[in-house]
Amino acid sequence: MEMEPSVNLLGGPLEPCSMAPRTGFFRDGHCNTCWEDRGAHTVCVITTAEFLAFSAYVGNDLTSPRLELGFTGLKPGDRWCLCAGRFWEAHDAGCAPPVVFEATHRRTLEVVPMEVLRLYRVLSPFD
Repeated sequence: MEMEPSVNLLGGPLEPCSMAPRTGFFRDGHCNTCWEDRGAHTVCVITTAEFLAFSAYVGNDLTSPRLELGFTGLKPGDRWCLCAGRFWEAHDAGCAPPVVFEATHRRTLEVVPMEVLRLYRVLSPFD
């Protein structure tokens, strides 16, 4: 699998999303992607209780541990590389979580328009 260039939504280097829990298609802590990443695990979000409940409701329970996969489950406030399509669904349902632009891969823009992402942007202390 050949990784696409690690570029964020702002055109800079892709920053880490989370090492605890370890996230991303490659489980490298970044929202890196490649052609084989059909789900486009490219949106670095900060999970909320509302989003986690929505995700479970639509069939992807992210709160339950899957220890055989090294996954301890998510809780509100965790950062996670979310599939772009799931983010779009959460937006449509009114419960999309905040997005960390510096850690979100630019490939996200193939699924979610920038104007929608801006609605959920978490600003860094330097913005």
